[in-house]
Amino acid sequence: MITEDNDKNGPASILLIDDHPLLRKGVKQLIELDSQLLVIGEASNAEEGITQATQLEPDLILLDLNMPEINGIETLKLLRDAGVASRVVVFTVSDNEEDVIAALKAGADGYLLKDMEPEDLLSNLNQAALGKMVISERLSSMLAQALQSNRKRTGPDISSLSPREKQIIKLIAGGLPNKLIARKLNITEGTVKVHVKHLFKKLNLRSRVEVAVWAVQEGLG
Repeated sequence: MITEDNDKNGPASILLIDDHPLLRKGVKQLIELDSQLLVIGEASNAEEGITQATQLEPDLILLDLNMPEINGIETLKLLRDAGVASRVVVFTVSDNEEDVIAALKAGADGYLLKDMEPEDLLSNLNQAALGKMVISERLSSMLAQALQSNRKRTGPDISSLSPREKQIIKLIAGGLPNKLIARKLNITEGTVKVHVKHLFKKLNLRSRVEVAVWAVQEGLG
């Protein structure tokens, strides 16, 4: 279901970056069953994927983690370095804690496992296209534990946050993108971006998923 945050008409555009052609074909056929989603490009490696991403400017990129030569984490970093603003969701077989943390720290907007049910994949892709964070359900508790154990003992607590920062964190935890946060708080999207940037630095976190998990841990979610 498309919300008011989607300003354009038509389905959300998706680029598939995966070195397995059979998997790309299967995912594309699945996505074709959903009128809200549309695959506009496919790539079998990082270089081809970055080229298509800059040319096609898709709403969403579904990125494999384990690719030859340049893996998904490095590809994600190269996409961001190239100025690609598309939301990027890692799609992989790996449920390794280090891979999940590395992907989120590199700026992934989600992390989904390839063994998930087809209907769950479509649901998560729709949510991701709307600006929400998506992560496979069985990884959530592991991620929370990992973040809690990695957080510095001297790190910030709730009392270090301003009332406005607490408001923004609650909305991030609710999965809202910057545009909707700005509307709810009656401030500009640019102001929200500044607050989010400062929050990442203050909390020593690098992704909205990490901020959301931290908020839940601290009772703000």
